Amino acid sequence: MFFRIQHQLTYQYERPVFLEPMTLRLTPRQDCSQRLLAHSLRLVEPAAGLTRVLEPDGTDAAVAWFQQERDRLVIEVDMLVETLRSNPFDWIVTHPEAQHLPVTYPSAEARSLAGCHGDHIDPGVVAWAGGLAHRVNGSATAFLSAMADEIHHGFHHIGRLDGEPTTAAETLATRTGACRDTAMLFVAACRSQGLAARFVSGYSMHHPPEVSEHELHAWAEAYLPGGGWRGFDPSLGLAVADGHVVLAAAPDHHLAAPVSGRYRGTGVGSSLSYRIQLKAGPELEGLDGTSPSQPTMPS
Repeated sequence: MFFRIQHQLTYQYERPVFLEPMTLRLTPRQDCSQRLLAHSLRLVEPAAGLTRVLEPDGTDAAVAWFQQERDRLVIEVDMLVETLRSNPFDWIVTHPEAQHLPVTYPSAEARSLAGCHGDHIDPGVVAWAGGLAHRVNGSATAFLSAMADEIHHGFHHIGRLDGEPTTAAETLATRTGACRDTAMLFVAACRSQGLAARFVSGYSMHHPPEVSEHELHAWAEAYLPGGGWRGFDPSLGLAVADGHVVLAAAPDHHLAAPVSGRYRGTGVGSSLSYRIQLKAGPELEGLDGTSPSQPTMPS
């Protein structure tokens, strides 16, 4: 599946402010499930400097820094991505202790995955996840699909343009949340059963019923030996295949935010607006109108 995505973000400030260095996670990752064919990132009013960095969890990010005050920041990104995984279940579990809940990992993988486990999970979330685990007879693979389905059908899904995700406990208690809220619940429930899990941000070709236009989307990934990181979208009730494009994934949702940064300006308010145009299909033109068969290096 090919995706052509054009994304513009506009940060408007009530009066000129000084922007601290800003991290932009707006370059889709490249791995066995997706391939970046072309990419253009532009700040309409250029920053003083811009450098590309590889973050701790493998995210390809850009860090921009600024020298002059400004009253707005406009970021434009244009990308062409090919998603490669048509079957989300094309895997087997290669470590017997990871087939049943609670999951345990081989020691080397366990050390690498340490940041994707949680020590302080709400007891209500632990009990809810335990009930799901019991329902699927402790099968780790069945648990992941059953939980995505349970959240999709059993929760009230809302659109919420800004704000931090609600806690897993709050989302479970209200059975209401935006995609980032249900993703956080999915991650916490996985961790309560020993499954390494992390938060994912990106785009989807699928529209949740509560959303009328394309916007940034959030879901979760869980890790199983032999399958690696596999995505599950609880707001849509899906095991993720080629209908999603990943920007970033991290144990802490802050490190998967498409844009992270601060500004200095006492008492100055700000607002964010965005526009996303997304086309998906078996064939799409490249950014320059030609065939996308030859990748263009990110800029």
